[in-house]
Amino acid sequence: MRIVLPGGTGHVGQLLEREWTAAGHEVTVLSRRAQGGRVLPWDGRTLGAWTEAVDGSDLVVNLAGRTVNCRYTAGNLREMMDSRVHSTEAVGRAVAAAPRPPKLWLQMSTATVYAHRFDAPNDETTGVLGGGEPDAPAYWAYSVEIAKAWERAQEQADTPHTRKVALRTSMLMSPGRGGAFDALLRLARLGLGGPVAGGGQYMSWIHGHDLVRSLDFLVEREDISGPVNLAAPHPLPYREFMRGLRAAARVPVGLPATRWMAELGAFAMRSDTELLLKSRWVTPGRLLAAGFEFEHPRWPEAARDLVRETRALR
Repeated sequence: MRIVLPGGTGHVGQLLEREWTAAGHEVTVLSRRAQGGRVLPWDGRTLGAWTEAVDGSDLVVNLAGRTVNCRYTAGNLREMMDSRVHSTEAVGRAVAAAPRPPKLWLQMSTATVYAHRFDAPNDETTGVLGGGEPDAPAYWAYSVEIAKAWERAQEQADTPHTRKVALRTSMLMSPGRGGAFDALLRLARLGLGGPVAGGGQYMSWIHGHDLVRSLDFLVEREDISGPVNLAAPHPLPYREFMRGLRAAARVPVGLPATRWMAELGAFAMRSDTELLLKSRWVTPGRLLAAGFEFEHPRWPEAARDLVRETRALR
């Protein structure tokens, strides 16, 4: 296949480019920081020479958007919104204008679109979208609005010849520097991998191998469009998640942290506690109903595999 990855220089994009190139596909990355070769420049807003890569491609996977690993200031939140919406609109215009439009447009989205809850899981059919939960900080609602606007930009694109899927992605667990697993493993090895604020908040996650396999599955399943949850079928509370990670890494102790301690740590790391404290209880209803089989459905086994891969890389 000919594949185009707008915003493909981040952790997810590097994983997809590596795996798909190894599988024999032709992958072109669009980046604001073009590096030559198969990395083409774009600004995430306007059409340009990069649209030639979209014309005649088989698959576009738009990953563009400002990182969420930052302080949730008003300015950063606006950048998150603008970078996601404008880049999605630009991809939509390129697909609409292409004489030979791609068959499929996979659009990155996020499991953050669902409500912060502890009472039931969220799948695509019965899940509750977030915003205004009484037990959540008010500013978390803006993250949900970003996710809704992100998906709406794809929905509203006039691309009748291209199937569209919004990827409501949970926390990606993949080895390598800069990813969520790398950060959590470092916390565990420092003895800080205990429960945070009680640890009852749910962690929805997906192994990197299953992320790639699920996208390959969606390419083949021409009957699937709209939102799809990318998450392993067995999410678990944060305290159990970190217990499984400590066991895989052979770290005997994980010190607990209160909410205010987490706030201090996030401030020092220039990040935000929503990433840890929001309860994301998300299940892959549509993938399972379509017959997708996860290679890594449960966390203890997945954690052991990821620790092995991390050691092999180093």
